[in-house]
Amino acid sequence: MLVETNLVVEAINQHGFPIIAACAMGYFIYFIWKWVTTVIDPVINDAMVTLIKLVDRVRMLDNDLIRLNQKLAMVLEFKEQLAKKHPDVARDLDKILENNRTQSETFNSTGVDHDSKTS
Repeated sequence: MLVETNLVVEAINQHGFPIIAACAMGYFIYFIWKWVTTVIDPVINDAMVTLIKLVDRVRMLDNDLIRLNQKLAMVLEFKEQLAKKHPDVARDLDKILENNRTQSETFNSTGVDHDSKTS
């Protein structure tokens, strides 16, 4: 440790503090640049690939939801037409739908709780 300190002091005496400080800063910048390019860049690239995959999956889900909404609208339209032409069949269809309705909670995009709305 003492030998290294003597080398630094000798270099400062011989070349001057600004020159030694500039060399030290240059080495520090090189060290940081090397660290960023070898350690940080691969991690960022992996995160970018993962993010792109997630965005693609969200887009696919959005397209699926759009298709399902279109199918549901079509089914509801046909149900109305069926109810006008054949009321007895429409009642049977309503009974079937009521018996097979899902028991899961529905998505509420309004943010208002249904229980607090009624009270």
